[in-house]
Amino acid sequence: MKSIINCKRSNILVGFFLFLISGTIIGQQLTKQEAIRLTLENNFGILIATNTIEVASNNKGILNSGYLPTLTGNAGANYQSATTNTSFPGAIDQNTGQPRADIEIKDAETQRYNAGVNLNYTLFDGLGRFYNYKRLKEQYNLTELQARETIENTILQLFTVYYEVARLSENKEILEETLRISKERVLRSNYQFEYGQNTKLNVLNAEVDVANDSINLLNTRQQLANTKRDLNVILDSELDKEFDVDTIIKFIPRFQLEEYLSTATENNVTLLQNESNLRISDYDIKVSKSGYLPSVGLTGSYGWNQNRNPPSTFFPGNISDTYTLAAGVSLTWNLFDGGGTITRVKNAKIALDNQEIVKNQVKKEVERNIANALGNYRNRLNVYKIQQQNVITNQNNFERSQERFKLGQITSIEFRQAQINLILAETNKNSAKYDAKIAELQLLQLTGQLLNIEF
Repeated sequence: MKSIINCKRSNILVGFFLFLISGTIIGQQLTKQEAIRLTLENNFGILIATNTIEVASNNKGILNSGYLPTLTGNAGANYQSATTNTSFPGAIDQNTGQPRADIEIKDAETQRYNAGVNLNYTLFDGLGRFYNYKRLKEQYNLTELQARETIENTILQLFTVYYEVARLSENKEILEETLRISKERVLRSNYQFEYGQNTKLNVLNAEVDVANDSINLLNTRQQLANTKRDLNVILDSELDKEFDVDTIIKFIPRFQLEEYLSTATENNVTLLQNESNLRISDYDIKVSKSGYLPSVGLTGSYGWNQNRNPPSTFFPGNISDTYTLAAGVSLTWNLFDGGGTITRVKNAKIALDNQEIVKNQVKKEVERNIANALGNYRNRLNVYKIQQQNVITNQNNFERSQERFKLGQITSIEFRQAQINLILAETNKNSAKYDAKIAELQLLQLTGQLLNIEF
């Protein structure tokens, strides 16, 4: 009777752990291509980079080049009301012989109106405008490269999290299978104990292993849920949106990778940005040198003025209209500006020299990073191959241990050790697989090919 009670208690305990780990929601699969599409469309960093490109595009346009003339219009109106009193001391009116009367003009209104347009155009400014326009175009190219770097970093971040979800998903399946086997072992141990073929210690050991396996599975599921939320943030999706990921990994063929490595210095985004900065610094020198040359400008204007004058003491009121058309050419040559232009040219040359130094430094660092990334990639591939073979070995060992355990030829501790070895081998293989893929993506980013491959 006591053994039956213990058996029921064990079944209840197993059922409790089953309740804790049940209720997995199966979501729609999120493919790699769909994840990339959602990231490019919704990721906050990429959206900001896209807007920055649009600003640079506006800056390099003809409207911001300085090649177009300026046209201004002006208009004005003035109103004046005045009362005038004119006296003639000592003057005699010839008709009446009386002193001449004062003349008073009340509320005499004076009105003035004007309107005009002015045209200014720089015909020549020492080529400063020309090189500044080229500089703005190069700045646009640099902004595109910076946006590309943002996209590459975001894609790398995306797949780092995506493959972490894949790793945890596969580990979850491994732990679920492990728990299933551990539960069968509890039932088998209870039956054996009930019929006197086993000790209570074996039952307790089996129950402890079920508890540990359940806890490991719960923790893995929680880590998986957290990592999926991290991925949803990158995709700008709902935080608790449920999905599955693709766990199939394909590596780049060796010959294709060698081709990418041969052109790495031509496509690396950091080196390309440095080259763009060099061209911008060269244009800065040329813009500064434009201060040595004269500037020639063209001006033109057309205006209209109207004056409405009230009658005065000696003159009647009148209205006059004036139409003015004017054009001119101006030459300005700053023969000496106190040394400002000379200083700007010297500083621009120093900035160019600094860019050359940075170029050499960056090139050396990129070559080192590529060599390190290639070494890491090859090492992780080798580790992955070893782990694959290790799984096969441990799988064979576990299957034989399981058969011998069922026949009573080995202890539960030996069987559990074989089970633990298999779990470690399988989870290590998963880690090695995704570590190798991440190392490959890092290498592809350094070679400038991350956005040119199919995932």
